Amino acid sequence: MEEWLSPRWFTWDVLRSYEWAYPYFLYALPAIPFLFWLRSAFHRQHQQRLVITYSAEHARKDWFTWLRFLQPVCVALALVLILVALARPQIVTERTDKFSEGIDIMLLLDISDSMMEKDLSPNRLEAAKLVARQFIRGRLQDRIGLIIFAGEAVSLCPLTTDYELLYGFLNEIQPTMIPIAGTAIGSALAVAVNRMRETSGESKVAILISDGDNTSGNLGPTTAAQLAKAFGVRVYSISVGKTVKVVKKDTLNISNALVDESELQKIAALGNGKYFRATDNTALGAVFKQINQIEKVKSRNVVSRDVSDYYRIYLYWAILLLLIALSTKSTFMANILED
Repeated sequence: MEEWLSPRWFTWDVLRSYEWAYPYFLYALPAIPFLFWLRSAFHRQHQQRLVITYSAEHARKDWFTWLRFLQPVCVALALVLILVALARPQIVTERTDKFSEGIDIMLLLDISDSMMEKDLSPNRLEAAKLVARQFIRGRLQDRIGLIIFAGEAVSLCPLTTDYELLYGFLNEIQPTMIPIAGTAIGSALAVAVNRMRETSGESKVAILISDGDNTSGNLGPTTAAQLAKAFGVRVYSISVGKTVKVVKKDTLNISNALVDESELQKIAALGNGKYFRATDNTALGAVFKQINQIEKVKSRNVVSRDVSDYYRIYLYWAILLLLIALSTKSTFMANILED
């Protein structure tokens, strides 16, 4: 705290900056001069006077005469400052801190050969990577991880808030990263659950992007979805593409068949999530926008108040003025005939 003797405590800017805890004490300030007037009115006739021939003009020039007013002025000012101190001047600084309860999100991306189909532009995998980047860019303070899968599942990036790192991993994803053919949806979901089971996020989400059925892996997708539910992981499944190519064993011909959605629907239902169908780039982008709206970050504002009291300064001044008044009581500055 600054030196209390500084005159700045009585400037208008300082006084205007205060918040008063008990402002009703300030309403008594006009009563102080009124009390002094009453005192003067009641005691005027009882005052003892010593008549001395003295020039009034000379008295005005004599500074000793004005010193007689020092004592009552000090008392009056001391009373004013006592009331100011009782009103408790404060400077209150408010600060609002926003706390966000982040979400743990695992992106599960199918990189099997069928994801190279061009019914999405330029292909299913690249379209999924592009929309995933846009989804990551729209998140704030969420931890996001990345899992890729084909015939097996690989955790490419753990949960992190370093989104630039995630962009780098997304750019490097190629179907050749997992040479084992197939689509291990159940294994990928199990890896995601294992990554998130002991995390402290307010919400845990797995976003599964695939274009086919579970054809490999040691764990079935239904079992993995039940495991996700047990650990509080909500599963959103997205099937991408219009058709998948199926090679008939009895012939060498290649025919087109619609994507089988039943397994991805079942996973979403068991995982307390939602199933989405994306047949083109626009639909895929819309799916991620929906998920972005559903999984909103929960935030709360905490307002902290820093209160600084300054009543002591004015109390110290009041004590100082009262001491000055008492010290001048029996000096030439006071009229000894008044008592």
